[in-house]
Amino acid sequence: MKLRPLTGAITALITPFQDQKVSHEDLKRLVEFQIKSGIDGLVPVGTTGESPTLDHEEHLDVIRSVIAAARGRVPVIAGTGSNATREAVDLTRLSHEAGADAMLVVAPYYNKPSQEGLFQHFCAIADATDRPIILYSIPGRCGIEISVGVVERLAHRYRHVRWIKEAGGSVERVDLLKQAMGRDLTVLSGDDALTVPFMSVGAEGVISVASNLLPREVSRLTRLAQANDFAAAGKLHRRLFPVFKALFLEPNPVPVKHALAATGRIASAEVRPPLSPLLPATEKVLAHALSDLRA
Repeated sequence: MKLRPLTGAITALITPFQDQKVSHEDLKRLVEFQIKSGIDGLVPVGTTGESPTLDHEEHLDVIRSVIAAARGRVPVIAGTGSNATREAVDLTRLSHEAGADAMLVVAPYYNKPSQEGLFQHFCAIADATDRPIILYSIPGRCGIEISVGVVERLAHRYRHVRWIKEAGGSVERVDLLKQAMGRDLTVLSGDDALTVPFMSVGAEGVISVASNLLPREVSRLTRLAQANDFAAAGKLHRRLFPVFKALFLEPNPVPVKHALAATGRIASAEVRPPLSPLLPATEKVLAHALSDLRA
């Protein structure tokens, strides 16, 4: 499989539900909307895809559906992380067999392994595929950070582990990663509101929640930053920022699913428990932000 760039605006896809079952028709339409709007890649079954509440077969079925709907037009990066190494290896192997272009693998959550444990965890996953693995560091959800040292060790050992989704909220950390590895490591923002700041110190794009709803706008944002036009990128960022902020007033993906349903992109805003529907007060803030953006 020819490696395609894993940079720019990549959408962390929601998983649409109807009557608490995966709506593959809505998912297919959403993939088409994304690709026609110029998105650079798709991530099924990450956190935004509610991976913690999908069972094993649903998880793989969503990945297969997105691969089928994308038809090779953009890279599909399967979310294959788990806090159990054996499960992450299994999901990675099966996603590879299904035709995923790459894997997004989150740090193990809840069990809080040591940095050596993290290294061994990612080595086991890397040994299960020769396709790109995007490490995913999000200490706010996992309770641990993938250290710069572990990232360096992995990149030195595996040519296909040279990407990281950075969701720790620190521009300094992005700078440290790039200083340590330069062009040998591709850094992607894990936070829409930090895309421009991160790209100003060397990140190459974003794995975005907002692009579920605004793929053209987020794609334009990353292209301006890739072209080093940070004046224009900053201006667009300021226009989009109220929406970015509103989309995270409640747990992701509750607000973005609500907005997608309100605009007719999906039939239902359903999320799976323990997530709950959007509160009326948040709905007003989100609607106001979207109205201002389109004014």
